[in-house]
Amino acid sequence: MRKRFGPDESPRPGATPPGLRPSGNETPTSSDGPGEPGPSGSSPEPALLAAYRLSRHHFGHLGWWPGETPFEICVGAILTQNTSWRNVERAIGQLKAAGALDAHTLFALPVERLAQLIRPSGYYNVKARRLRAFLTVLVQQFDGAVDRMLAGATPAVRERLLAIPGIGEETADSILLYAGEHEVFVVDAYTRRACARHAWCAPDIPYGDLQRLCARAFSRVETADRLDLLRDAHAQWVMIGKDFCRPRAPRCDGCPWRGLLPAGDLRPGVTVTRG
Repeated sequence: MRKRFGPDESPRPGATPPGLRPSGNETPTSSDGPGEPGPSGSSPEPALLAAYRLSRHHFGHLGWWPGETPFEICVGAILTQNTSWRNVERAIGQLKAAGALDAHTLFALPVERLAQLIRPSGYYNVKARRLRAFLTVLVQQFDGAVDRMLAGATPAVRERLLAIPGIGEETADSILLYAGEHEVFVVDAYTRRACARHAWCAPDIPYGDLQRLCARAFSRVETADRLDLLRDAHAQWVMIGKDFCRPRAPRCDGCPWRGLLPAGDLRPGVTVTRG
């Protein structure tokens, strides 16, 4: 998922990011659960934390997720499926221009009209049906109040979202983390690709196993704001995947994670693009 970043301060070169301190228990045993050890046979959790620190040093703190309201964040999380964030911004811009970026107003629109408004996001007929399914629950069960819809224990709210047609695990977790302020780790294609290439997990690791692996790693960090840590970690993974660990011709030279590659070399079938 490609998203826009807000301005923020970057850490001083060589400095540990503020509020990010190891808890003193960063080396788990191999009995911690699914997803461990990685293909290399050792626990990947210390490497995951090192990767975050290197990314944070390179990119600085990243401000996520763009959206003026929790409702706009929910809409964006659905529209960003299988498209770039630039296209989502265009679609949301059209919703705003039409005065329709409101739960009740959007729900009242004919699905055909909704599809036309979100056309820039791609797959607009499918996404219109998914938005309508989300809006049906939001409006009919919670009177359009996102805070009420996302209130409660995280597992229960997650199941509520996953029960909506078209809401998968990544979309549900994005809504939980950014709109509902639930402390969950969002896994996406960038996370899976980068972790697999660095031998921290198998390429076909299930979503839940990779999520638990990353969550365990970051649970070992002492921070005054865990919600911000999880949001920033997701942002850092996306930037690595977007700028360096790309599906084809990854740009390993210059990548902050270059030194974390297994045995100091590339994964099979991966080539280096310089510059």
